[in-house]
Amino acid sequence: MMMAKQKVLSGLTALACAGLMTSCVSQAEYDESVGLAKSYQNQLFERDIALNDLTKDNEKLKAELRSSRAGLINSSFDESMEGRLSELQSMLDGLDRPPGDIERFDVEGGYVFMIQDKVLFDSGSAMIGEEGRPELLKLAQEINGTPHGRIVVRGHTDSDRVVRPETLKKFPNGNMQLSAERAVSVGAFLEKEGNVASRDIVVAGYGPHEPVRANDSADNKRLNRRVEIFVADAEGR
Repeated sequence: MMMAKQKVLSGLTALACAGLMTSCVSQAEYDESVGLAKSYQNQLFERDIALNDLTKDNEKLKAELRSSRAGLINSSFDESMEGRLSELQSMLDGLDRPPGDIERFDVEGGYVFMIQDKVLFDSGSAMIGEEGRPELLKLAQEINGTPHGRIVVRGHTDSDRVVRPETLKKFPNGNMQLSAERAVSVGAFLEKEGNVASRDIVVAGYGPHEPVRANDSADNKRLNRRVEIFVADAEGR
């Protein structure tokens, strides 16, 4: 913008000099050139004002977004909720049978569905497959069947690094990104297909950082590759 203004001013000066130093330019032509230059200068000034207003609006929106994200984190991912979900490991340990592909656990303040990734996704994918859609619809019906509070969808992976080129192309940030996008897919499906109120849904990706089993066998890794849907009691919003 500054360079454009300088060019306009330089043009004005050149026109003035030309008008004074040569008789080849008439007064009318000189006046027309000066008027045109002034018009361009006014347009640049108006654009500067508009750009400044847009910049202020953009910064305001960014501040509002940061504030809303902070409020979301503070209200939804508090220590008490994390404590409730940490009970899953002991509950799995207490089962007298192998865990199923979809399990429901009642925890303090609500309940949790734990869904193995193979039910919902193909390997290296965050798109819900045909097998997973009817299962999620059943869960959505159960969720909507009784009053509830906040719903937290958490994605998890095992500790194996993402190495396949086609998977890395989709998820260049590895397991953290994969788990987050899977949580988003489940949350969006609950809202759009399951008619769960979007205002109640929060999503998060944990990658390999909250395993329910040590990643030392194929069976344990299978359990760690999961999506959890925590449904808070109505009074636990």
